[in-house]
Amino acid sequence: MNTLCIRHETKSPWERRAPLAPIHIEQILKTTNGTIGLQPSETRIFPDDEYTAAGATLQREPNDAPIIIGVKEMPLDAFADGRTYLFFSHTMKGQAANMPALKRLLDLGCTLIDYELITDDAGRRLVAFGPFAGVAGAIDTIWTLGQRLDHEGIATPFNEITAAHQYGTIADAEAALRHVGKQIQHEGVPPAVGPVIIGVLGYGGVARGANRMLDCLPVEDIAPDQLQSIAQNGDLQKVYRCVFREEHLVRRRDGSAFVLNDYYEQPELFEPIFARHLPHLTMLINCIYWDERYPRFVTRGDLTHLFNGNTTPRLRTIGDITCDVNGSLACTTHATTPDAPVYVYDPQTGNTHEGVAGNGPVVLAVDFLPCEVPYDATLSFGEALRPFIPGLMAADFSKTLDDSGLPPELARAVIAYRGELTPRFQFLSRHL
Repeated sequence: MNTLCIRHETKSPWERRAPLAPIHIEQILKTTNGTIGLQPSETRIFPDDEYTAAGATLQREPNDAPIIIGVKEMPLDAFADGRTYLFFSHTMKGQAANMPALKRLLDLGCTLIDYELITDDAGRRLVAFGPFAGVAGAIDTIWTLGQRLDHEGIATPFNEITAAHQYGTIADAEAALRHVGKQIQHEGVPPAVGPVIIGVLGYGGVARGANRMLDCLPVEDIAPDQLQSIAQNGDLQKVYRCVFREEHLVRRRDGSAFVLNDYYEQPELFEPIFARHLPHLTMLINCIYWDERYPRFVTRGDLTHLFNGNTTPRLRTIGDITCDVNGSLACTTHATTPDAPVYVYDPQTGNTHEGVAGNGPVVLAVDFLPCEVPYDATLSFGEALRPFIPGLMAADFSKTLDDSGLPPELARAVIAYRGELTPRFQFLSRHL
């Protein structure tokens, strides 16, 4: 049985998550005869003494163990000969920023397992923080709306909401949002801003997290074709939510019927149509997958047109939870951090400046949002990961991957095995 060590996170001072919580350590050690080490940390959301009380052993040097697990990317000097590493490596697409780390792992004869690739037989992800990005992103976007309206001199209940990282738990944030929701139900919002209409792009795990927070408000769901009438005659004592799917974002250039598989397999055949909905939205929360093959949903021209008039547009803030820089939303020009999470994008110049004041939408673009809710995120992530840890600790990495005994879910997640790219990831050699 291999020894496993949980590494202290070093990518960002804001990173307080861990792959396992103390309760998971206790549960794992009850079913295995292995040892779990813990690199001490002053920032981890669960203190060291809770881990040691659960059975973990403090271990200053993680590489004293043959298996090291963490959350975010690790620096080059974190790796040692022949070790097995489990973390979000962000290498599976050949991401240039992380190719030096992958090369270092290969040179040292290491094994790399990536959480993002742990799937069931149908290809569904089993271990993820995605919903917590949605949770934190929705809280922060609502907070941003309150800040922007307050700057404009418009008092609303939204300015009672704080940033996600200022709540101890998600339950605390939900209680605050429900309180705001009751005020909206009783008092409404000023006509200068209402009715409040929130657009949500996407319907996957990230969107589910965002909607969990929005559900704390007096929400009524509407379809895209209702937006104009609701914007004109909607109830000021409600918050309207409109979920946009792919067919609301793009259309075929030749005018033929929308087919989802065609869009994903031949995106060059499609053009964006989402901009027509922007004038009716108060807030936009972007939760949908995008890569450079697909059309942009919001261009600089779209925003220039919207913000070029003499009146203040309805759209105040955009929470880009996906944080695809220079991606699906032209206004996401750079990523931000929780201590300076927002900037105003000026469509006329393409420039940005920190804060909520100025001509243009306020953009939230924190690229590691789950770290803002570390307590709940660690508990949930660890609960999903826990069943695979005994199999990881029992694996024999001296044998071939097929004979190692790794659970199939983990075997599918191996990018490199003992210094060699696995067949599925041989293509990464060109990116090295």
